[in-house]
Amino acid sequence: RRHIDVGDSPHCCLCSGMRSLAPAWPVLLVGLLLPPAASETSYEKGSEVVLYANKVGPFANPNEVYNYYKLPYCAPQELEYRREDLGALMKGDRATKTLYQIRFLEDVTARTLCKATLSRDDTARFKAAILDDYYFELMLDELPIWGYVGELEAKSINFARAVDNSTRYFLFTHLDFSIAYNGKAVIEVNVTADPLQRLDLSTKDSHQVDFSYSVRWIKSDVPYAERMGRYAQYSFLPQSFEIHWLSIINSFVLVLLLTGFLAIILMRVLKNDVSRYMQQADLEEEEEEETGWKLVHGDVFRLPPALPGFCAFVGTGAQLFSLIIFLLLLAVMNLFYPGNRGAMYTAAIVLYALTAGTAGFVSAHLYCRLVGPEGRWALTLVLSATLFPVPLLLMFVFLNTVAIGYGSQAALPFGTILVILVIWTLVTLPLTVIGGILGRNAAKGRDFDPPCRTNKIAREVPPAVWYRQGPCQVFMAGFLPFSAIYIELHYVFASVWGHKLYTLYGILLIAFLMLVIVTAFITVALTYFQLAIEDHRWWWRSFFSGGATGLFVYTYCFFYYFGRSGMFGFLQTSFFFGYMLIASYAAFIMLGTIGFASSLVFVRRIYRAIKCD
Repeated sequence: RRHIDVGDSPHCCLCSGMRSLAPAWPVLLVGLLLPPAASETSYEKGSEVVLYANKVGPFANPNEVYNYYKLPYCAPQELEYRREDLGALMKGDRATKTLYQIRFLEDVTARTLCKATLSRDDTARFKAAILDDYYFELMLDELPIWGYVGELEAKSINFARAVDNSTRYFLFTHLDFSIAYNGKAVIEVNVTADPLQRLDLSTKDSHQVDFSYSVRWIKSDVPYAERMGRYAQYSFLPQSFEIHWLSIINSFVLVLLLTGFLAIILMRVLKNDVSRYMQQADLEEEEEEETGWKLVHGDVFRLPPALPGFCAFVGTGAQLFSLIIFLLLLAVMNLFYPGNRGAMYTAAIVLYALTAGTAGFVSAHLYCRLVGPEGRWALTLVLSATLFPVPLLLMFVFLNTVAIGYGSQAALPFGTILVILVIWTLVTLPLTVIGGILGRNAAKGRDFDPPCRTNKIAREVPPAVWYRQGPCQVFMAGFLPFSAIYIELHYVFASVWGHKLYTLYGILLIAFLMLVIVTAFITVALTYFQLAIEDHRWWWRSFFSGGATGLFVYTYCFFYYFGRSGMFGFLQTSFFFGYMLIASYAAFIMLGTIGFASSLVFVRRIYRAIKCD
């Protein structure tokens, strides 16, 4: 019988701004807003246990989902939809009541659901679904169950998804439900298709079909509180779990050795540089010219071009960083358990709205510390409120239009879109403005106070060899952090863009901390090498170097799509590359902020350690 298993520095203005908005109240608030765990439903013998049909779609395309009754199954005269929360709607869930009559503790040997006549068009739709390996998802007492629409018997299938004349399409017409119970509660449910009761759709264009089902109740000793444990257990097999831990430990040791090696070399070089510069200052050897990074002390704190945009990027990165930290904390607290459908989507939206003050505060505070409170800090606020939401909105409009054109449940209803817009308008924007005002007020009387005076005329940057120029440096800056998270990234992709359940959030937190540490270390090292060749334009370079990992993540998307997944079709391809482009853009901004913040602390520290004229 064919079925789907469950598991298929206080002196740093940026840092001080980020620390002032670091309380954990958003985590507590989101924890209260998330839908609670489903309370135990008690059934009496003979009471109805409602079976809902959630969706159907190609198994290889997790986002290409349709209404269950898009296929000509036995449908009620009027479709009765269950009310879903925000996260479930964003996940594509649209639970619809079915005609299956399942009563608690009452076995059903064989019962006809309906008798139907499949027309030529109905047969074609079922055959297309079987060819694309369609699966269905049902819900019984908040427990998801999966099965296949049918099966295909063919000698060969080519890459154009064409088959030869010997292909046979078999539609499963009988479902066998096996339901485990403990006391008055439903504990587990499985569904299998009887291979002896299937309809060959290849023989003719129209068919008479009897859809039927059977129900078996089995006593279980598993308590209700542990009934979701099987979904987590099958997310990774024991061997895969051990390999997962060994891989992350291997990455951690490698990162530790590389960062330690880099830190030792950098500290020895810096110690020699500072000692030489201090000796020159004490001996007043004016005839000896300055060299290296001390030579650009009059330009290193020159403000970067497009300063409002730069500060807005840094503020947005601080917001995204706090968003990821809070999401990981909620995940470690086990609020995203398998039965809490769409909870992470809800948490992400609410947390993004609540952390909007971080973007406003950091961007306005940084700009006013660098320029003064009378500068164009309002423009910085506008940019920080739109740099990420506007690209996300444009991408969403395009992808939602594609989903509507396909008639997919992945298209959000108008009411859900309206709710998200109201949250952004009434929560995100006001918090951004309030955070900006607080950041501007906090910056009054607190100048940037660089360790060295800035020359009026910018120093000419000498030419550098190709491997010390910007593009090569950005490539090197992204490679090492990406190599630290490459293994974990595969598991995340398999969960987000597949049917695997991800539950190892502790490992994910470790991988994220490794990513942050390595990004900070490699950006500091490359900033030092840039200053050592008398190139003082480090502000934007450090941001791009830190965010280069986002470019590697998006490049990995092509490898995963063509080499590791079976996704196909314009809808799924658009969703995959579209939303991964936004995710990579968010990673670029967040890691770029980490790279700049670490470089700013480093640059201030080394120039404070020497005597500058």
